Amino acid sequence: MELVGERWALLVVRELMFGARRFSDLRANLPGISAKVLTERLAGLEEAGVLNRRKLPPPVSAQVYELTEWGYRAEPLVQELGRWAAMSSRHDPTLPLSPVSLMLSMRTMFDPAKAAGMQATIGFDIGGETFVARMADGRLPIERADPGVAEAVFRAPGAPVLAGLLYGGVGAEELERDAGLVIEGDRDLALAYADIFELPAPIA
Repeated sequence: MELVGERWALLVVRELMFGARRFSDLRANLPGISAKVLTERLAGLEEAGVLNRRKLPPPVSAQVYELTEWGYRAEPLVQELGRWAAMSSRHDPTLPLSPVSLMLSMRTMFDPAKAAGMQATIGFDIGGETFVARMADGRLPIERADPGVAEAVFRAPGAPVLAGLLYGGVGAEELERDAGLVIEGDRDLALAYADIFELPAPIA
């Protein structure tokens, strides 16, 4: 708790769950964090063995931060906190969230029973960040990848748009008309995929 209880620490870990990111990427997806605080959290997490930093080879020559194997093991903590938060009567699924938050929420709220017998490769382009989910055998691995390989692709200017479809009860047609959602490829498969996620019932 002393390690991940520091303000922003677990959010930094969350943003690295899908691979290495630059300092500027982390700041962009953590609105409100100052450069000073982010620097301090990265240093503390590195010292504790949660993440490493490394230089990308030329011609990029950028410094990136990535989780250690131990750091990746924190995902169940993030997921359980997500479930807990969703049980609050004050939870609002349309509030701002990062693309990584959305991807982790899908892995958290995935209902294997609803997905029984379904197989799908679904791509996502959320504000320029791309991911692919490969659903099969009641599992939902998601990785950063080119969504061009997918059977269906969701494109949205920001994660809250797609969260509205998955969790907020907003229809696809409304989001396509008013919020910039685009569904490419197999539309029926995409909408069936969107229907397999369910937030826990509020208890507080």
